[in-house]
Amino acid sequence: MGYKIVVVGATGNVGREMLNILAEREFPVDEIVALASRKSLGTEVSFGDKTLKTLDLATFDFAGWDMALFAVGSEATKEFAPIAAKAGCVVIDNSSLYRYDPDVPLIVPEVNPDAIMGYSKKNIIANPNCSTAQMVVALKPLHDRAKIKRVVVSTYQSVSGSGKAAIDELWNQTKGMYVPGQEVDPSVYPKQIAFNVIPHIDVFMDSGDTKEEWKMVAETKKIIDPSIKVTATCVRVPVFVGHSESINIETEEFLDEDEARDILRESPGILVIDKREDGGYVTPIECVGDFATFVSRIRQDVTVENGINLWCVSDNLRKGAALNAVQIAELLGRRVLKKG
Repeated sequence: MGYKIVVVGATGNVGREMLNILAEREFPVDEIVALASRKSLGTEVSFGDKTLKTLDLATFDFAGWDMALFAVGSEATKEFAPIAAKAGCVVIDNSSLYRYDPDVPLIVPEVNPDAIMGYSKKNIIANPNCSTAQMVVALKPLHDRAKIKRVVVSTYQSVSGSGKAAIDELWNQTKGMYVPGQEVDPSVYPKQIAFNVIPHIDVFMDSGDTKEEWKMVAETKKIIDPSIKVTATCVRVPVFVGHSESINIETEEFLDEDEARDILRESPGILVIDKREDGGYVTPIECVGDFATFVSRIRQDVTVENGINLWCVSDNLRKGAALNAVQIAELLGRRVLKKG
């Protein structure tokens, strides 16, 4: 006996990836339905070797369904997630709407699986921001060993994090640089993204931080430990898929780089590729389509008493979104629903 699963926003990048990953990981599905907005009604999406036609989210009855994986914006989530939750269907939400709600657990299964029991307060579980998800997978095992005091992170985030229009904008701007008359002005981003980097993701806040930077701070504290100090600079780069992060970590106890490497090698969800030679590290191109969070360039930071530097790369559509949501569904099944 398997689960009755709903994928909401099935025609978007993350929704399609959710369907792919459910099939790839052989999630015990008894019945599955793909939902989208009315304008996408009837669009065909793939689930393994099957083809699903999308149904209308606005008229769907969630009663009798076990889990709904939401991959739509906060506005649609705000309208439809409570309806699904009230009907007894557990919502796993990829938007930012519920991440900071104290009654909604924010889960990365390799990091804080026990927090999932808090789902029953609202019947909703939140998926973290893409840049936070991969970082906390790398931080948690080091925190358990040496207690992290402070993290300084700079991100190099791919355009797929902004959706299909952003992927098209990078592609078309790049072509336009070489084909006279096909130049493309920025529309998704405030400046040209082709052959450029933009230190601006999400809206600016009064503090001078962007909302993306604030999310990394707030979510790391909620997922791992509220005492960790985090400062972030988030940058959009002309890469289609895969987020990279340069992470500087200061710990309370001394942690040798070799021990840090060994700890990370043994930790769930992490692949360490760290050879001190040309090409002995992972870049975004190699991480695409993979489930792992890759860690490279592990080394001592000698400018502080207890410091470690590392490079962290992951497929943002997978661990940063769809994969983490499916892993939450797997965890919910194992710990709570126990059907599969």
